[in-house]
Amino acid sequence: MDLPSLAVILQAALSPNPDERKAAEQSLDQFQYAPQHLVRLLQIIVDNNYDMGVRQVASIHFKNFIAKNWSPHDSESQQKILQSDKDVVRDHILVFVTQVPPLLRVQLGECLKTIIHADYPEQWPHLLDWVKHNLQDQQVYGALFVLRILSRKYEFKSDEERTPVYRIVEETFPHLLNIFNRLVQIANPSLEVAELIKLICKIFWSSIYLEIPKQLFDHNIFNAWMVLFLNELERPVPLEGQPVDPELKKSWGWWKVKKWTVHILNRLYTRFGDLKLQNPENRVFAQMFQKHYAGKILECHLNLLNVIRVGGYLPDRVINLILQYLSNSISKNSMYSLLQPRLDVLLFEIVFPLMCFNDNDQKLWNEDAHEYVRKGYDIIEDLYSPRTASMDFVSELVRKRGKENLHKFIQFIVEIFKRYDEAPGEYKPYRQKDGALLAIGALCDKLKQTEPYKSELERMLVQHVFPEFSSPVGHLRAKAAWVAGQYAHVNFSDQNNCRKALQCVVSGMRDPELPVRVDSVFALRSFVEACKDLNEIRPILPQLLDEFFKLMNEVENEDLVFTLETIVDKFGEEMAPYALGLCQNLAAAFWRCMRTAEADDEADDPGALAAVGCLRAISTILESVSRLPHLFVQVEPTLLPIMRRMLTTDGQEVFEEVLEIVSYMTFFSPTISLDMWSLWPLMMEALGDWAIDFFPNILVPLDNYISRGTAHFLSCKDPDYQQSLWNMISSIMADKNMEDSDIEPAPKLIEVVFQNCSGQVDHWVEPYLRITVERLRRTEKSYLKCLLIQVIADALYYNAALTLSILQKLGVASEIFNLWFHMLQQVKKSGVRANFKREHDKKVCCLGLTSVLAVPADQLLGDAFGRVFRATLDLLVAYKDQVAEAAKEEEAEDDDMDGFQTDDEEDGNGGSDKDMGDDAEDGDEVDTEKLRKLAEQARAFRPSDEYDDDSDDDYSDDEELQSPIDEVDPFIFFVDTIKAMQASDPMRFQNLTQTLELQYQALANGVAQHAEHRRVEIEKEKLEKAQAATAS
Repeated sequence: MDLPSLAVILQAALSPNPDERKAAEQSLDQFQYAPQHLVRLLQIIVDNNYDMGVRQVASIHFKNFIAKNWSPHDSESQQKILQSDKDVVRDHILVFVTQVPPLLRVQLGECLKTIIHADYPEQWPHLLDWVKHNLQDQQVYGALFVLRILSRKYEFKSDEERTPVYRIVEETFPHLLNIFNRLVQIANPSLEVAELIKLICKIFWSSIYLEIPKQLFDHNIFNAWMVLFLNELERPVPLEGQPVDPELKKSWGWWKVKKWTVHILNRLYTRFGDLKLQNPENRVFAQMFQKHYAGKILECHLNLLNVIRVGGYLPDRVINLILQYLSNSISKNSMYSLLQPRLDVLLFEIVFPLMCFNDNDQKLWNEDAHEYVRKGYDIIEDLYSPRTASMDFVSELVRKRGKENLHKFIQFIVEIFKRYDEAPGEYKPYRQKDGALLAIGALCDKLKQTEPYKSELERMLVQHVFPEFSSPVGHLRAKAAWVAGQYAHVNFSDQNNCRKALQCVVSGMRDPELPVRVDSVFALRSFVEACKDLNEIRPILPQLLDEFFKLMNEVENEDLVFTLETIVDKFGEEMAPYALGLCQNLAAAFWRCMRTAEADDEADDPGALAAVGCLRAISTILESVSRLPHLFVQVEPTLLPIMRRMLTTDGQEVFEEVLEIVSYMTFFSPTISLDMWSLWPLMMEALGDWAIDFFPNILVPLDNYISRGTAHFLSCKDPDYQQSLWNMISSIMADKNMEDSDIEPAPKLIEVVFQNCSGQVDHWVEPYLRITVERLRRTEKSYLKCLLIQVIADALYYNAALTLSILQKLGVASEIFNLWFHMLQQVKKSGVRANFKREHDKKVCCLGLTSVLAVPADQLLGDAFGRVFRATLDLLVAYKDQVAEAAKEEEAEDDDMDGFQTDDEEDGNGGSDKDMGDDAEDGDEVDTEKLRKLAEQARAFRPSDEYDDDSDDDYSDDEELQSPIDEVDPFIFFVDTIKAMQASDPMRFQNLTQTLELQYQALANGVAQHAEHRRVEIEKEKLEKAQAATAS
């Protein structure tokens, strides 16, 4: 397509008529891979004769095409751009990137970034020469623009990947230094000069972010740079041309230069100026930096901060960075001694005022309360906030230099409280009181540990915090709630004070001002956590939940959901009457959050985070009512639409949380409904397409489907779940690109099928054994080997004669058994078994090997029978020892728990141990066990790299799985199998006993005795259960 025709299509893409736009888009898509297409797009972008709208559309298409096709991930797409077109684009984009207007430069800059990341240095070796040449020519801006993109490629690279940086620094830094020198000497510099200096700063920042290039270890070179940075730090920003609007002002070129200068000096100080560094070369650098520059920077920073003391302007980010530098200086004696003479002015006239409520806060509070709340709880905002940096500075000061500063600072705060109390209403220093309350809240941990303040906390709260719950000023009501939450765990001597605080916080949830309501909800969470007597909250629970959901309708915030989770956790089954309403409200909130997140399309959007929180809270509710199956039937219609939609690619961000809900719904519901079965194909599709990382999470509901819905799994043919499972497992286990750790859930799923479908899946035994043997032959990790051998053990337990005949048919019987026996005998240096470490592993092997002993003699070759018999005896003894050891440890843990409870009861301290005691007392151990088993499944199914390490521990997380073999005692199964053989084939039994060594005869007798002991124990347990059931 020629240029004029392309321009016409691009113009049509701007048409207000949707049909014309669509036709234009289709034409562009149709011709995008044509030779020269990319080059022509670039020609239009750089040609001033074309309409700006057309050039912009061209630049967007150009950028998107390059992002997708310049260096595609799959090799098939490699040829979509001709090499000749790539050469033309690379040569011309460098020339034009700085000549086009800023709107287009942004798009071409993104293209350059893609090309440089893909091609430099291998396919674009001359790029650095171009940069170096133009740094010495008239094209300085273009060279700096490109060099910034190039240096940023290596900003976070370390070790070998960082090697190209050394040449970049060596070739360009001398020229950068010369340019920088010339620029700082210009009298009345323009904004263009600021842009050039900013680019130099950014290049320097990227080059030193992870390590100092060796050229800068030369003191003369480093000093030349530092002189320039200190010059920029000290030099006042030009007044002429400064925007009046605060948003424009902070982005103005000269303030950006100031920010990047402070940024660089902070990085040098915090990462490379620390004398504790281990690297000798860096330690020399740190000593030099401390001696010559750190103090000078500190002085400049203090002078800069002084500007805001006298009413001048500094951008928030610059204030934040300077305070970070000062905070890092507190612990260093030499720096602290420089700080000390100016500390009082800094602390009381600069830092504290920054902590106070200000005009900007009031404006935002009045004009956009939602934005005020968002900023207040946004972690990213904290990075840029002078208030957060001020709080950090004060906290660090009293933590590291408390002796000389804590009392002084608290006296200052007390004075503010006093002035506030004494002043008449209209003259009260409300904003200073706000800052004082913030300081008290920020120092909470220190004050709770330090006398005499520790003893005075309750009085301070009653006197200076609680009255502000009824303040006429909204921000003080909000701050009172926040401070009350910080101190909710204090042991109140007068419980009425604690009650009053709780009542005030609850009342705050109905405040007319949104920020007060939000802060009250967060404070409530602390009170619920700290509450020793739930009767304080129980009567108002319905009202709390009502207020809570009103607020969730207004604000999307994950911290809100944390409070709900805390309430649900604390009240457990008492939440049953509210479970359906809670799930409905949370589901509605989830859909609202998703709509917001989709509209904003930002990764760190608060709506997206709150959506995750809603799903987590739903899981918490399901867990709390796990012993009430009828509730799961009630909530299923509410949760189904979420599960259906979010098990597709739409739910990638919340996939783990949704799978947890599916796990609960398939485990605790009375039966698995057909609607719930409709989720199976979605999980299979996701697993085959993009969700392999979630295989351990998907395994849990799949296990539930097969083990709790066995009849439907076996009988349903549309869809055919058995075939679907085979397709997925065989595909994953046959995939040679799949790591051992990625496929671990697959053999566990085969085990679930064999153990739950006794006698009903004979036709699947051969296919599953075949892929298991194939994978076993190329498996390296011992843990996966164990899992694959256990599949064979499960198959033997399922049907030993059928399994042996298949292994013999495949010609692998001897190979498999030899490997199995070898793995059973492998021990570590410490003497413990190297394989089959868990109780579950040993039990599966015992049942599989024992099943072999029941097979007719003509199916076993040579001495196989004796080898299997001996191996089984050894394994049974090891299993018995491990079970006994685990029981002993559990008993010891129970004793420890009893001790915790007693301590709590004696000293009256609240806290997590008491909570653990409460949970343990909640009743019915069997149901608690059931819940624990589900919760542990995900952990049990996780990839276990640690299986290969040298630790001697036996892992026991698989013990939490529920399976049909839980009811089978391996000792009784072994003895009964041998007795049956003795009855059916006495000669064989006689041959065995006559050839058995004395030690194995002794082991056999011991196992027989233990089996009888277990029979008695099991009967006793059954009787006790029956009596308990009758009694209830």
